[in-house]
Amino acid sequence: MFKPDGNGRRARIGILEAHLDPVPESEMRMLTPPGVSIHTTRVPYGLNGGSSETVDRESAESYVAPPKIDEAVGLLAALRPNAIVHAFTSSSYLLGKEADLALRDRLTDAGGGIPIVIQALAIVDALKALGASRIALFHPPWYQEDVDALGVEYFQSLGLDVVQHGVAKIESEFCDAKSQDVYTWCTEQTCDAAQAVVLGGAGFRSIGAIDAIEQTLDRPAVTGNQATFWRALHYADIHDAVPGYGRLFLRRPA
Repeated sequence: MFKPDGNGRRARIGILEAHLDPVPESEMRMLTPPGVSIHTTRVPYGLNGGSSETVDRESAESYVAPPKIDEAVGLLAALRPNAIVHAFTSSSYLLGKEADLALRDRLTDAGGGIPIVIQALAIVDALKALGASRIALFHPPWYQEDVDALGVEYFQSLGLDVVQHGVAKIESEFCDAKSQDVYTWCTEQTCDAAQAVVLGGAGFRSIGAIDAIEQTLDRPAVTGNQATFWRALHYADIHDAVPGYGRLFLRRPA
């Protein structure tokens, strides 16, 4: 008689995302188990909160600088979520591991102790849980080559061996990659040495290709939004499998 009403009786997950990016919340909604709700606050990206799609250090620094993002965490914290995810990858690449750790600590304080999940760090946690240290790292077609290279440096600084990397040469509007194109790129390009495929970038719509990639390559596929939401669910003590969205949901953080 009664239908699901969207109540997060089991857990609530907060999402921080750039105001111009529609992908994280829409992908995470597809990954949400019954009884879990998601709640989003948008943070202005770009020096003036405009519509810039440029990935650059100055914009990244502005995005994570107080007070905007701290205030956004405070608004989400009022809902008492079990975790808050920071759905943004390029700021990690541009600013580095130490800046990520400092940001996590600062936002945890801003949220009154609620766990903060930083996307790039969640990818590392996911790969550890999967037992994969050699990765093929692919980024969306709007990434600049220098940002792709910074992604390699970032993950190598955290102990991963990036055996292959590059910007996916697929036709795509900003934040609108197609699953078929992502699948074709990954299955045709991934080298044999890689133990896992990693698709970096919160705006790289790619969860729809995870299952097909894993079946074809017989290796895990990890995306930024998938790994981030997986980590947040475990902070909330939610350990459900999420069929069709990767081997990762069968693992717990190491």
